[in-house]
Amino acid sequence: MCSFGSNVKKIAKEDPRKLIHSIKVGLAIALVSLFYYFEPLFDYEGFGVSSMWAVLTVVVVFEFSVGATLGKGVNRGLATFLAGSLGVAAHRLASFTGSDKLQPIILGLSVFSVATIATFLRFVPKLKARYDYGILIFILTFSMISVSGYRDPVVLDKAITRVTTILIGGVAAIMFNVVIYPVWAGEDLHNLIATNIEELGISLEGYGTQYFKKIDVKSEEELERISLDEYKCVIYSKASEENLVNFAKWEPHHGKFRYRHPWGQYLKIGDLVRECAIKINALNLDLTSCNMTQEGRKIIQEQCTKMSIECGSALKEIAMSMKTMTLYPTIDSHILKAKASSEKLRSIIRNGSLIEEKELQKLLPSTRIASLMLDIVSNSVEIVDSVNQLATLTKFKILSSKPKRLGSKSRIPSGNIGEAHLVVNVE
Repeated sequence: MCSFGSNVKKIAKEDPRKLIHSIKVGLAIALVSLFYYFEPLFDYEGFGVSSMWAVLTVVVVFEFSVGATLGKGVNRGLATFLAGSLGVAAHRLASFTGSDKLQPIILGLSVFSVATIATFLRFVPKLKARYDYGILIFILTFSMISVSGYRDPVVLDKAITRVTTILIGGVAAIMFNVVIYPVWAGEDLHNLIATNIEELGISLEGYGTQYFKKIDVKSEEELERISLDEYKCVIYSKASEENLVNFAKWEPHHGKFRYRHPWGQYLKIGDLVRECAIKINALNLDLTSCNMTQEGRKIIQEQCTKMSIECGSALKEIAMSMKTMTLYPTIDSHILKAKASSEKLRSIIRNGSLIEEKELQKLLPSTRIASLMLDIVSNSVEIVDSVNQLATLTKFKILSSKPKRLGSKSRIPSGNIGEAHLVVNVE
């Protein structure tokens, strides 16, 4: 019990939004339950047992993020309305025959046809991504209304009552999720991609300072803080990114993210980041499993160190650019330095400097590591280019490195200047 309690406390501390979400769900269910508790306010006889559909809708629809709640709410509302209308139409069509023997046959054929077509539509990738839950609710609602309507003459009233109660539950869930401390899937996706890029940068800088033995940090304590395994969680983040993109497409304009934000670009960046992480993983396996000779290490050490550190710096800065939605001019300088080092390493390989090794078996580890580093540089350049495309589409701020002129009455802000190199001319 103590262990369970400590785990619950840890979850609440790591992400307080989860605790707030739980409170919001409880409040929404309590509000909808008033249909049962207060007869003077709500006509219980009007809804009857169907009032439970409002409570059930809140439980099913209320998700952690606004986008997920909107997606489920719209899916459930539209599916219930369409299935209810179609079920009533099938019931009316069967009743026009005037034959008690033909009615169950017509209803059975309608249920078979609708269920078959709707189930097949769930296999269409675009429909499955955004409307799978709605199609499932459509099949359930149509089947229930069609089958129960055969013995119940007031099928139309039942359909209207169910649509109304589900609408009440869906609106309550959406309002509570949007108004009280909303959690936006688009913002989570943006931060997730930026964090993944930053973790790649941290790992690459770690390889540059540890594995290639080009120590540029000031102390051993600072060196120990460099993590080489930050990239591993990036490899398995594809499912989370795709879910967040699907949820973000449902969300309205919020903060810096407009309604038709280019969410698809985030998937492209995520794929490039994972490809880079996989190559860093291969580099890690090679560096930890193979033994390079001192001659081979000396040949590739300098250029591989520069490429690792410069690519790591570029990725960390481009991650900061995503978080602040501001492009920094120093990113290009890191990329240019990494490209220059990669060209030098290519020329070393082409000139046959590595062939001086006496045995081919001793030559292969150095060549393989050099090849992986060249691929990582190419991937890093693609990641930076993709983020620049996103910056163009979403109109990031551009921090100019050109000198700024200030008027005689202008004030120079106090404080220390960080990484940016500025020249201020005061007239």
